[in-house]
Amino acid sequence: MRRRETIQQALDRSGTNRRDFLSFCGALMVAAPAGLALTSGSVEAMASRLGAARRPSVIWLHFQDCTGCSETLLRTSQPDLEKLLFDVISLDYHETLMVASGHQAEAALADAMRENEGQYVLVVEGSIPTKDQGQYMKLAGKPALQVLAEVGAKAAAVIAIGSCASWGGIPSSGPNPTGAVGVDSLLKDKAIVNIPGCPPNPYVFLAVVLQYATSGTLPALDGERRPMFAFDRLIHDHCPRRAHFDAGRFAREFGDDGHRKGWCLYALGCKGPSTHAACSTRHFNDVVDCWPIGIGAPCVGCTERNVAFKVPIFQTTPIHGAVPPASYPPVDGGSGQIDPIATGLVGLGLGALAGGTYVAAKRFSRQRDDERVPDGKSDKDGPAPEGAKR
Repeated sequence: MRRRETIQQALDRSGTNRRDFLSFCGALMVAAPAGLALTSGSVEAMASRLGAARRPSVIWLHFQDCTGCSETLLRTSQPDLEKLLFDVISLDYHETLMVASGHQAEAALADAMRENEGQYVLVVEGSIPTKDQGQYMKLAGKPALQVLAEVGAKAAAVIAIGSCASWGGIPSSGPNPTGAVGVDSLLKDKAIVNIPGCPPNPYVFLAVVLQYATSGTLPALDGERRPMFAFDRLIHDHCPRRAHFDAGRFAREFGDDGHRKGWCLYALGCKGPSTHAACSTRHFNDVVDCWPIGIGAPCVGCTERNVAFKVPIFQTTPIHGAVPPASYPPVDGGSGQIDPIATGLVGLGLGALAGGTYVAAKRFSRQRDDERVPDGKSDKDGPAPEGAKR
């Protein structure tokens, strides 16, 4: 079995300087700020651990997909694509990015599996068809199910990247003629990490792969097998438009005054209150505000198997947990006694926050009397969509 060089050796060979490597480590710490063993400690400590790790072999398979997940990988700038492929990971098979094709591509896949058996990370992009094997998809003459079983059997870990690979995505939407499913429905005895999104954030993928390379472990996962460091929060909780929601200011139509002012998009069907993802804190393409809500579009809930491509885009969803905290730290009066002014301020603050969600719900309901709802009908034509719930 071929012994791979360490990441630091590859960086030295390519002439990458220390500052650029530290910048890359810092970007990973932003993408995975907590709950990930790789990012614990300082940037320098992380760089030392990461540099000593051997470059992980990655085999990337495509099934029923649009290649959007691969496209998001191409948009990383810390590191850029060249550094990523040649210094950080060893991408040994990828149908879209590799030069080889046909028999040469298949030979590259066989070589990578043989030389790294039991050690490579398998990345799956796209859903897998299960009906009429071979009719909907074949790779090198083999049905998709067979390819997944053969390559997955010798992998150390499997990463399902994107919503399609995680739980079926768009191909699994009704009536689902191909019987599309996610990887975890087929590979029952493998360590699988789902990184849903349409597309997902590439730095979340990199963080998972590199933690495995440095420690041989995978991050803590939630009930959907998603890394908790990136999917432990609702977009609604960290949305930059949250203050408008609390104040009851909602955009009602695309291009109206509220929309132009950056008001809350809940009335336009934003699924942020039901969607676990880090989009609001880690934007795409390394561009500030490059994510749906940042450009004025409602979240469609693409990381949630029971929301994305199942709930209509402009239909509202229930709001979970939009309540103020139960208490605040005590205010120190400075003399061992409670300052009555400070107590009054705390009470005022609690009262204002407690009423925030109530005000939002009331205004959301009341303002519909004189405005058009997102589906183009007035309130007189039928009941209004469900408003804010606690």
